[in-house]
Amino acid sequence: MGTDSATEVVMLADEPLDSLDLRLFDWMMAGLDTTPCSGTPDTSMLADTTYKRRLQALPCIIELPYNPIAKRYIQRYIKHSPRHTARIMREAEYYFPIFEEALGRHNLPYELKYVPVIESALRPMARSRAGAAGLWQFMPTTAKRYGLEVNSLVDERYDVYKSTEAACAFLQALYNIFGDWNLAIAAYNCGPGNVRKAIQYAGGKRDFWSIYPYLPHETRMYVPLFIASNYVFNYASEHGICADTIRAERMLTDTIVINQRMHLKQVAEVLDIPIEDLRFLNPQYTRDILPGNKEYRLCLPLEQTTTFISQQDSILAYNAKQLIHDRRSEIDMAQKTGIAGGYMVNGKMYYKIRQGDTLGNIAKKFHVTVSQLQKWNGLTSTNIYTGKNLRVSP
Repeated sequence: MGTDSATEVVMLADEPLDSLDLRLFDWMMAGLDTTPCSGTPDTSMLADTTYKRRLQALPCIIELPYNPIAKRYIQRYIKHSPRHTARIMREAEYYFPIFEEALGRHNLPYELKYVPVIESALRPMARSRAGAAGLWQFMPTTAKRYGLEVNSLVDERYDVYKSTEAACAFLQALYNIFGDWNLAIAAYNCGPGNVRKAIQYAGGKRDFWSIYPYLPHETRMYVPLFIASNYVFNYASEHGICADTIRAERMLTDTIVINQRMHLKQVAEVLDIPIEDLRFLNPQYTRDILPGNKEYRLCLPLEQTTTFISQQDSILAYNAKQLIHDRRSEIDMAQKTGIAGGYMVNGKMYYKIRQGDTLGNIAKKFHVTVSQLQKWNGLTSTNIYTGKNLRVSP
């Protein structure tokens, strides 16, 4: 749903893996098939009839037509981005079962699992320049509408399971509006309002290819990329592409429910778990804090869960003054900003101006001054405009 996500999927073909990626692959996708690919990717293009026949053979509910536009993006994956495709295929072996379980439970087409391939290239910590985040690239407002908590301490857009549940609900709602999966997928990217306007410009026609010229540029790429993803993931081996190799170690995990304030450093230091490991297993806690005002999930290496339960009191007490109690004002502020509608982008808090807001009442909501808001946003007056994003933290 970020404004630049689809473009990033195409352009990141040769981007090197960072340490965070490598941790994910070492932990969460260990134990998968590590057999190296034999030979080199076949980047030659086949006859159009072959691509069309292969797409028609896929067991899909969603229509996957083959045309010159879809062909262009199939070629992107196969000819220009085989290494990028291999990386995503490796990650998909971990994520797709999670997506498929949720999609099946909601009675949604399984091929919707390719939406986050387009949105985030299956990068769990992906964040777009527009502020969309996570595998499914939820914007803060949409995330909250579908039950995800987003504030200074917790961002459930990074929670794989919860964000997938929210995406299922959102996709179902969009299908209920348009009655067509290609239109619903397009609306996931650009919003239902833009799809409605495109339908009007197209004289009331309600299929993607009729409204194609009237959609935002990125959304025109979106459905063709969806078609290309379905093709490539099912026929990669025919083009000599297979998932990248990984180490054959496995890190099993388990989840514990916590209803008390806790810092990940308390867990890391008492149980001797690298803090980077805990952060990666619990990416939704953006400042390493479980707020404790309700039940939160803590993901741990499986072999550490029994030890955690037996030492929970000691963990909660460990260095609590410095890590928890002396930061109580920060925690309270984070919870208040979540209620007030603030959201974080690159460590800064922002607020989307609503009708009736004034600079004074926004300052009051976020416990800052009008002059601070003017300074952070380069304002020379107190005039503000509905729909604009206002920075509300230093």
